[in-house]
Amino acid sequence: MWFALKQFVSGAQILFVAFGALVLVPLLTGLNPAMALLGAGVGTLVFQWITGRKVPIFLGSSFAFIGPIIFAMHTWGQAATQFGLFAAGFMYFVIAGLIKWRGMGFIHKLLPPVVIGPVIMVIGLSVAVAASGMAMGQGGGKQLVAYDTSLFLAAISLGTTIIVSVFAGGMLRLVPILSGVIVGYVTATFMGVIDFTAIAAAPWFAMPHFVKPEVNWAAALFMLPVAIAPTIEHIGAVMAVGQVTGDDYTKTPGLHRTLAGDGFGVCFAGLIGGPPITTYSEVTGALMITRNFNPVIMTWAAVLAVILAFFGKFNALLQSIPLPVMGGIMVLLFGTIASIGLKTLIDAKVNLMAPRNLVIVSVVLTCGIGGLMLKIGDFNLAGVGLVSVLAIMINLLLPAEQEAAA
Repeated sequence: MWFALKQFVSGAQILFVAFGALVLVPLLTGLNPAMALLGAGVGTLVFQWITGRKVPIFLGSSFAFIGPIIFAMHTWGQAATQFGLFAAGFMYFVIAGLIKWRGMGFIHKLLPPVVIGPVIMVIGLSVAVAASGMAMGQGGGKQLVAYDTSLFLAAISLGTTIIVSVFAGGMLRLVPILSGVIVGYVTATFMGVIDFTAIAAAPWFAMPHFVKPEVNWAAALFMLPVAIAPTIEHIGAVMAVGQVTGDDYTKTPGLHRTLAGDGFGVCFAGLIGGPPITTYSEVTGALMITRNFNPVIMTWAAVLAVILAFFGKFNALLQSIPLPVMGGIMVLLFGTIASIGLKTLIDAKVNLMAPRNLVIVSVVLTCGIGGLMLKIGDFNLAGVGLVSVLAIMINLLLPAEQEAAA
């Protein structure tokens, strides 16, 4: 009994660590936070089933899809966007199949750091304008919250997040986003910015609102290549968790199984209206601190996430978070994502004096940040999806000898 209670508490702690990032994505993209919780919970349970509950990983909302989801919601609407997110899950199966068939060497050739690095940078920088707009209280071309109030709340949220991430220790250091949101929310409450009417009217328990997906192949083709970066992130995360626990999960249960488990979770989350899910470095950090590597704690975290999805007042509380509070967090978050892409290039010692590498990085950054769009009839390809395809094509077409000659 005591052991079970200990595992339950450890699972609750894991969900707490992942919570801020988990609900941030739906709040930024207009999706339902309840569906994000449900998708993460069920997705993690499916992942555990496919991998034989051998890997201590919790799957939460993926930041890589924030920009593409915002674009797709404006272009095709939520129902079509959900179908696109469902389709994105199949990219995981493609990569899993390639690894099972050809091994990791083929993936490294197809998706080297010079391809992945700038694509990750685009994921962060392509939505930098949206982050600044939200920090100023702007949305949909309108001033939704007073400018001075917005900047103050954004600065409070951003400052708290920075302080916690840099100076805090122990478990607190793993929840900088959650800390920033909480302090920003409390400050907004004292400033009279928050309307609690919707929270008071919401029922304690309620079924999350479900939007039926609508088949839209343009949205599907737009989302498919977006999933390339998260699949590579997944591989790195599985290896990182293995280094922490001392087990080689690339062999048992195998990367093809972990990728397939993540892919099924992405498909499920997309169908119900939640953001795609991915591995969380915060959770890996929590494992390093607690030294509790039992995958059962991830089961508890997943079950708790599913339960929270049915708390009506809790989800109303999440949706009441002011726009500038989220904007302040985004300023740091999207810059951090871009920095990870830059770190990918640095760690791999990519030589940008080599014309081949310079071409790939330059084209990806300019097209991604500049908002270049490929339109063929009703088919649109833009953002992360477009630059992912471009980077892969240029990398395969340009001969590697050019790099050696440089």
